[in-house]
Amino acid sequence: MSDASVAVRPAVLSDLIPGSLVRDALLVAGAAGLTGLAAQVAIPLPGTPVPMTLQTFAVLLAGAALGLPRAFLGMALYLAVGQLGVPWFAPSGGNATLGYVVGFVLAASVVGALASRGGDRTAVRTLATMLLGTVLIYAVGVPWLMMATGMDLPTAFAKGVVPFLIGDGVKVLVAAGLLPLAWKLARR
Repeated sequence: MSDASVAVRPAVLSDLIPGSLVRDALLVAGAAGLTGLAAQVAIPLPGTPVPMTLQTFAVLLAGAALGLPRAFLGMALYLAVGQLGVPWFAPSGGNATLGYVVGFVLAASVVGALASRGGDRTAVRTLATMLLGTVLIYAVGVPWLMMATGMDLPTAFAKGVVPFLIGDGVKVLVAAGLLPLAWKLARR
């Protein structure tokens, strides 16, 4: 049996798209762009410098759909281009929220690695994968928030995590429904 006749099982959803280098470059740029667009859906919350956005949803979906190398590159591109002055970070966040953006790179990478191992194929696995990604974003974002604002840990947790738990929970649940459904449809 030749190598050409062996069907390669896709590791992540984007592997279903034909192509290679050009596809990968477009997917990386698309992940960065989608995250930048999601950042523009920003709702400032009273008492916290951290706005509510759709970024975490975009980051986690990009991680799962693209896999480790492309998800890492997409979020690194988002971070780098934003640092160069493209106004696609959340409008009201400022330096206090930059740690969350750095956390996007870590979270998308880990979610991508887990997705390539089947972490997005069932609702339960997707739920666990997305929860871990969300925790990683908080794990980088909260210490940065503390350094940027002088908040202590309990205050930073109260202002940088607690107001977002319900919204992030909904995002995780939506992803836990969408990703396994996408795989089901892809198998048809």
